[in-house]
Amino acid sequence: MADAIGSLRLLGVPGRLTAVDPYGDALMNEQEAAVALGEIPDLRQRCTDERQLAALDDLAMLLEQCAGTPGSYLWFQGD
Repeated sequence: MADAIGSLRLLGVPGRLTAVDPYGDALMNEQEAAVALGEIPDLRQRCTDERQLAALDDLAMLLEQCAGTPGSYLWFQGD
């Protein structure tokens, strides 16, 4: 997942997801997750390989669960 998001960040793709630092922690509440979920279709079009697409699909599933559960958070733990 870090590879997919990191490569899109290097391309200058704006958005909530590409702002996530792979080396730091980030926390999204359900409203932020809903916004980030809306970024997935555009990010999928910019992916260059199947591994990146699979990572975004997994991330979309997590974002959907968070966005649909009031009071929930999605925590990204960096390296």
